[in-house]
Amino acid sequence: MFNLRFDNSYLKLSDDFYEISQPDKPAQPEVVIFNTKLAEQLNIDVSIQDHPEYLSGKEILPGSLPAAHAYAGHQFGHFTMLGDGRAHVLGEHLTEDNKRYDIQLKGSGRTIFSRSGDGRAAIGPMLREYIISEAMYQLNIPTTRSLAASLSGDNVYRETSLPGAVLVRIAQSNLRVGTFEYAVRTENKNNIKQLADYAISRHYPEIKHNHNPYLSLLNIVIEKQASLIAQWQSIGFIHGVMNTDNMTISGETIDYGPCAFMDTYHPSTVFSSIDQYGRYAYDNQPSIALWNLTRFAETLIPLIDDDDALAIQYAETALGTFQDLYVSHYMKRFGQKIGIENIQQQDFQLVIDLLALLEKYELDFTKTFRSLATHTFKEEVYFKHDDVQAWYKRWEDIIQQDETTDAFSLMQSVNPAVIPRNHLVEEALSDATLAQDYTKLHQLLEALSHPFDDHHDAQYLSPAPPTDRVYQTYCGT
Repeated sequence: MFNLRFDNSYLKLSDDFYEISQPDKPAQPEVVIFNTKLAEQLNIDVSIQDHPEYLSGKEILPGSLPAAHAYAGHQFGHFTMLGDGRAHVLGEHLTEDNKRYDIQLKGSGRTIFSRSGDGRAAIGPMLREYIISEAMYQLNIPTTRSLAASLSGDNVYRETSLPGAVLVRIAQSNLRVGTFEYAVRTENKNNIKQLADYAISRHYPEIKHNHNPYLSLLNIVIEKQASLIAQWQSIGFIHGVMNTDNMTISGETIDYGPCAFMDTYHPSTVFSSIDQYGRYAYDNQPSIALWNLTRFAETLIPLIDDDDALAIQYAETALGTFQDLYVSHYMKRFGQKIGIENIQQQDFQLVIDLLALLEKYELDFTKTFRSLATHTFKEEVYFKHDDVQAWYKRWEDIIQQDETTDAFSLMQSVNPAVIPRNHLVEEALSDATLAQDYTKLHQLLEALSHPFDDHHDAQYLSPAPPTDRVYQTYCGT
């Protein structure tokens, strides 16, 4: 039906890892946005958008077997047993080329993991995830994606009564560091091996016959995360809640809760209202990634070697590569942002000094790099400062010496003109929530679909006005 090919391999694992669970039946579901291009990429019949009953969980798609996944996680450093408290994985869809994707409903009702939650979601946070995840995809950042968002016809209660909604989320899988943390804490000691073997088979079959596939799994996840975090940093993205249950084994960005893009550059920027001490600030994201990966490594110790001391030594050696891997990815990304394809250490001081100038003069992160790419840097008001002019002269001298790279084409391909500016996202969400008016939502998504194009209305190319620069985001629960 709708060309969906369900093959639910995860449910072949021990039933410790999931609970078969039916979504709530929403009162009067209505699709408010549907991702036609994503449906086509997944070989899903786009006519499914005319059937909100299936996209909201009111009716179950043939071949699917809804389940809530179990996992644990360190939330702000504190361990907690968790699980899908407001989500149901309908199953795994196989595309025509046999790529496998989880199809998950989010905001679809209570499960055994809901604890005191109601299992539902408001329209604002679901549309936020839709916007940000699609923006990340267009910026070429590994990410889960959103197929559809539907009003449920029910109200949910947070501080006030809000329209309820269900999001359809697509992921390579929902395997998280927290899934492994859960596995080692179950009574069945075979669960961690079963899970690791499954993760390898599903995501990294090329390492299955390695001498030590579990150590190889650790190494490949370290590499994936080092690359991902460097990409986040290069676009000023702040996840906001980097708990271990929000780090995937596949290397995709997942769980867009209190996330946002930085406007004025400052390394200690925090948006999340619940991150009172800045644990997940912009500049802390690399170190938190390593902290999370260390928790992942701990779960694999029994598999890496029978000798715990030797296994720990192997794991520590693997974790010791993260810093160099991250720096390598970071240097490459930021080198490209200033037009140097393969930047060397002696030239990377240019990046460090430019970021210092951004912080000193409180410049907009995205607009400054884009102005460098579009020959307008010298026209900006900050160019009057002597130290900015001195930096530009140094940079210009190096760029002119490199005859092998078209620096400006390179910069224009990696420095976006359009990002989901916080004030624009909030305007779109406010209209959608209060008036069920999705005009600004669609306009913003259209602009975000061409992030490296300067031919947009000025509102999408400009930083927030001063009145909108004090900004906080809130968790959807």
